[in-house]
Amino acid sequence: MSDEIDPEIAALIGGSVEEYRPSGPQAKAAPGARPGPGGLPPAPDFGTLFGELGVDGDHKEKRESDVDLSRKGFAPIERLEAEKPASWFSDPAYYKTALNGEGEEAQRVHELLGKYVKATDPKDRGVYRQQLVSAYWYLASKIALRSIGGQAPLAKKLTVRFSALLPSLLSPEMADVFQRVIFEKEIDEPVYYVDEWMRAVATGMVAPSATDEVKPRAKGGGDERSHYQALMQRLQGKRDSAEGIMKSKSEERRQLESLLKERVDIICAHESQPGLLHVPAPYSEAQKRTMGELSEIVRRMVAADKELGQTVSDYERAGDELKSVADKMGNAPEARADLQTLAQEFETVRQMTKLCIGRQGNHFPILSREYFHGGIRDIGTRENVVKLLSWIESIDCEAFCRPYKNTLHRIVPFIVLLPCYGDQGICWEPFDRFNRATSRGRVALPMYPKNLALAVITAVADLRWQVAKEKASYYWMEEGLTGNYYQNFTSRKLKGDVKEFFIQDYLAWITKESEGTQKLDKEVRGIFWRYIPFAQEIKDKLKGRSYIYQELYQKDVNRSLSDGY
Repeated sequence: MSDEIDPEIAALIGGSVEEYRPSGPQAKAAPGARPGPGGLPPAPDFGTLFGELGVDGDHKEKRESDVDLSRKGFAPIERLEAEKPASWFSDPAYYKTALNGEGEEAQRVHELLGKYVKATDPKDRGVYRQQLVSAYWYLASKIALRSIGGQAPLAKKLTVRFSALLPSLLSPEMADVFQRVIFEKEIDEPVYYVDEWMRAVATGMVAPSATDEVKPRAKGGGDERSHYQALMQRLQGKRDSAEGIMKSKSEERRQLESLLKERVDIICAHESQPGLLHVPAPYSEAQKRTMGELSEIVRRMVAADKELGQTVSDYERAGDELKSVADKMGNAPEARADLQTLAQEFETVRQMTKLCIGRQGNHFPILSREYFHGGIRDIGTRENVVKLLSWIESIDCEAFCRPYKNTLHRIVPFIVLLPCYGDQGICWEPFDRFNRATSRGRVALPMYPKNLALAVITAVADLRWQVAKEKASYYWMEEGLTGNYYQNFTSRKLKGDVKEFFIQDYLAWITKESEGTQKLDKEVRGIFWRYIPFAQEIKDKLKGRSYIYQELYQKDVNRSLSDGY
């Protein structure tokens, strides 16, 4: 989708695109750098030294879809709730403002909601409840388009963000809890409430989500431009990946050079031979061992330098191709965002919601004290979710990593927070179909689950499975994580959805096995140990807990020695 915005959407949005960029104390927080080899201090981060400049010296304007491959983790969360509670729900005109200007859909929801609240017969209440579900989603689709505007009424934004349509459905305590949620985006992570997500799509900062439906041909040559945009995404991914590898390999070579200097200094440091004047002592045993390390360090330096040279060529070639396609696209007719695109995106949000809830779940669409009883730590707020994702990554250190040219890239997916009573998160897309190298995937999380931690873990598990499956492609039942797990699944003659079994095993892996409590089948534990490795400190802790973990740890050592890992 182009950055050109349809006039109708521009009128709806209002304000500036900058309003939804992160701001606040954590907006520019940089994660800690990893130490260099031999205990050397880490090099300064590229972004710290050069700001928004790319490796070619050009200024790079940060977009929501851009991935910083130099980041190694989430920035610490400084606060989980606002310093002072807001007074959103104390406005007596809140409900009227939320429905104002929405036409027949608003009237329909108002009537059904009144009947539902007043109904005493369980059967009548069930009928009104079911009718209210579909009627509310028609209304919400209209409110969502109005909520993206910079001057949109707060009541409409809160309705889309929290499904908080009628304040009287909330208890005073519940209203106070939600009014403590931090409203503005202060964290520089790709986590969005629904109103923010719709605005990001409307402004072109994020591309619309992929669907199975075939979109109609755009007028005025839009198909031609879309073709060039898809090609540009592919080339952009190649160039971004090459840039990340260049930085990684140049830093690796620098650290090895420093290590070489350190080892040479150790070898060249001589004490005097006792009893003899100006005669240096022979090499010590430690110095002789250090000499043996030099050839390995030099070998690794040459390998890093060779990969650096190859990557520079890849980067330059991708840049040339990108410029060529950009020139061609400049001559193609503009493809503009339209209201149909936004309506389709909100329908995708609804489908995400259904998947998070499940067929047997609670599909009631409005926030109510009848169904939610938790505190602020139980809500899927942006801050709570990022804190949980950081905790999961501290255990599954490659949770958000994707391999590309033998290099692991850490790429956190887009995360959309859905105001629903679902109990599991889902992965909608493992990555963009046009850019497998550096694009973000898309994950949806329910905001009002019974257990928020489990909902987030299931989302990461789904992401893990789909990334591994797409990587293996046609061989997903034979190779890698999914192949080994599927073969174990069939050998045990289990029935059902293999992915659901995987998700449950991943839950046990993160919550139980990481603490040394053995819950998984022996073969499954071995598969997870290799393809979903724990952080090294957890491995070191577990190897002393049980012979089972000690054996797995030794297999790691053997694979690393044989260069087969």
